[in-house]
Amino acid sequence: MTLDSILSIVKNIADIAIVWVIFYYILKNFKNNVKMSLLIKGVLVIVIIKLLSDWIGLPTVGWILEYVIEWGPLALIIIFQPEIRGALEQLGRSQLLGRHKILTVDEREKLVYEIIQAVDYCRKARIGALIVIERDVSLSDYIDKAKGLYADLTSELLISIFFPNNPLHDGAVIIQGNRISCAGAVFPTSNNIKLNKRLGTRHRAALGIAEETDALSIVVSEETGRISIAVKGELFYNLSLDDARMMLIDELRPKAQEEPANLDNEEEIYEENN
Repeated sequence: MTLDSILSIVKNIADIAIVWVIFYYILKNFKNNVKMSLLIKGVLVIVIIKLLSDWIGLPTVGWILEYVIEWGPLALIIIFQPEIRGALEQLGRSQLLGRHKILTVDEREKLVYEIIQAVDYCRKARIGALIVIERDVSLSDYIDKAKGLYADLTSELLISIFFPNNPLHDGAVIIQGNRISCAGAVFPTSNNIKLNKRLGTRHRAALGIAEETDALSIVVSEETGRISIAVKGELFYNLSLDDARMMLIDELRPKAQEEPANLDNEEEIYEENN
């Protein structure tokens, strides 16, 4: 085997690897974006119906779908321009490794402990709060427009931020790793028609950022004191304090460490902190 043939094989492998990496991150970001996921599912349904109509022999349906497929891409670009632009921006903001993955077990437990302590105080005192934890998708665009803090995470600091009459209490706190990056952050609100109309701006903002990114949002209702968590485009409403803690531990655990033993270990550490 000559040197040229070896170089040719290496180039082909590198070429295929680069293409797979690109497709992986595109699909990963589409998965995190609920609206784009629904768009892709709709396109797949149309293609499947077209194939079935050709196989079964439905000429009218096939003729209509041919025009849909021919002009569909242009229509989708026009109709879903904001979503496509958001997906491309999200792809550009993506990080190879999420900040939560570099935290040790002790650091993650301290993070959950401080958040839960603040949430418990807020729910009892009927103080509204919105805490967002950055994961794989960067929230730097929202951080840049908010009030930078870059402070160590403590429950006392979280409580003071959301305390009534504080200038920053209406916005959201963004956490990167185990530090508070900013306060007073503003997110796009969700337009999900299934969302209860009684829920206010905080819940809609929490769900909105969970639809656009893979961020984890914790909400405390100012009116009822109820705890909710938005993640992966879903809002889990009226959680108990223990359920919220368990969900945070589960979502923040690195994927490579999703063994039951680790969960038991983290629960033991949490109990010791209490």
